[in-house]
Amino acid sequence: MAVASSTVPSKEQVFAPESLLKKKKTQEQSREQRVAAAAEKKGLRQKKRELIAKRAEAYDVEYRKAEREQIELGRKARAEGNFYVPDEPKLVFVIRLRGVNNIPPKARKIMQLLRLIQINNGVFVKFNKATKEMLQVAEPYVTYGVPNLKTVRDLIYKRGFGKINKQRISLTDNSIIEANLGKYSIMSVEDLIHEIYTVGPNFKQASNFIWPFQLSSPLGGFRARKFTHFIEGGDTGKRDEHINTLVRKML
Repeated sequence: MAVASSTVPSKEQVFAPESLLKKKKTQEQSREQRVAAAAEKKGLRQKKRELIAKRAEAYDVEYRKAEREQIELGRKARAEGNFYVPDEPKLVFVIRLRGVNNIPPKARKIMQLLRLIQINNGVFVKFNKATKEMLQVAEPYVTYGVPNLKTVRDLIYKRGFGKINKQRISLTDNSIIEANLGKYSIMSVEDLIHEIYTVGPNFKQASNFIWPFQLSSPLGGFRARKFTHFIEGGDTGKRDEHINTLVRKML
């Protein structure tokens, strides 16, 4: 008696449903798209990092060039028997020293405009005729001077926070700065430092983005009572480049 041949199909003869094949194909395409998107994103990040690095190098060259020019002008003036007087500063750093007690309404309003809400708050201010007059009124309650590059950099790196949706956000990533100031061509911390230090065309937007610095009481305390002007041995009022020493003690 002949044995009937098996009707069970082999693995080669099993055909997957068309719907399963379509699903598999869709998943493969989706995976390829994700891989391509990730590679493109990685490439963009790399290009952005290279651009930020090139900008930082260009800024360093600019800073060194400006410093050399100041030195050369001073040497030239001395060689000719003259005195070199640098241009009036464009940037000052203002620190609030006193509280709310016994402050006249005008001075109180000025400190509100400058965003100096609390004691030891500090802000960068563009130094022009208007702000000079404001600071003269507020002198008994604040101190201010001309920050150098190191002071600007230390403040932003060590105590810098961004104002985002009225929230105080730490500047831990360049993407935070780019998301809020990218339209002004400010994409990194170094761009922000450069815009502030050079008082660039977008200084107002950059300064307003930075939350007022919250500084500590100076190491070793203040020189004297806060009611006395700096030139009289106290702490209030204009102190020019000596602001840098004070800021270092308050960081």
